Amino acid sequence: MNQAKLFIELTRLKKPIGFMLLFWPCAWGLTLAYDFKESLDNYYLYLFFFFLGAVLMRSAGCIVNDILDKEFDAKVFRTKNRPIASGKVSIKLGIFYSLFLCLLALLVLLNFNLFTIILALASMPLAFTYPLMKRFTYWPQLFLGITFNYGIILGWTAIKGQIDIIPVIFYIGAIFWTLGYDTIYGYQDIKDDEIIGIKSTSIKFKNSPYIFLYLCYSIFFLSLLIMNHLMNLNKISLMFLLLVIIQLFYFQLKKLNVKKSSSCLETFKSNNLLGLIVLFVLLVGKI
Repeated sequence: MNQAKLFIELTRLKKPIGFMLLFWPCAWGLTLAYDFKESLDNYYLYLFFFFLGAVLMRSAGCIVNDILDKEFDAKVFRTKNRPIASGKVSIKLGIFYSLFLCLLALLVLLNFNLFTIILALASMPLAFTYPLMKRFTYWPQLFLGITFNYGIILGWTAIKGQIDIIPVIFYIGAIFWTLGYDTIYGYQDIKDDEIIGIKSTSIKFKNSPYIFLYLCYSIFFLSLLIMNHLMNLNKISLMFLLLVIIQLFYFQLKKLNVKKSSSCLETFKSNNLLGLIVLFVLLVGKI
């Protein structure tokens, strides 16, 4: 039981926000590409596969992150008690868990077409080297955005079997969404990060956080408008895009206090609702 608890803690299974933020872009890409005049059985099946894959890959990614950041985590108050940083779980066992989770994820991936499988495998090096970026650049959140929103492309190709301009535009916009919310998340640890030498956009834009965040979210919203136009979604979806504006710019940025950790965490978590709202907009626009 103790090992099971440590495994759950190691993979952050009690903190679903991580794998949900990985899942939503997959659901968006799938919904954009899917022809709802056909049976919904395949749509629900693919949603399940993407959700399962998101949980497995995010769990494996957390372990790799903790292994690479072991020394850093031990010096940060919020992360010092993580299983690997505290020595409760060995690096060898962590590697075993990560490989096992990747194997399960591969079994899920094999249910998709060959093009999607190749694209997904091609993203693996970036997914597992992302934790190293904070050592070399102030833009690790950008690399996270490239990785986390790759599901838009995979969701599209799972149905279409090819890449088109529409998911690419949406993908680029979603990268800025992640760039925004992960910068907000980073403000929780900014003092510790500066002391131990970790780089982030939270530190780079600490003197003008709101300008940067408004810019990121504005680019994301612009990509939604362009995607809506190119997909010729119905007018009702445009009305529901107002919910996206309200959630992004009022409930997130207007109420955000970057100097207060609890406010940063609450705002970060609210992006789970944003993911659901965007999915709803796409569904309303397609059906």
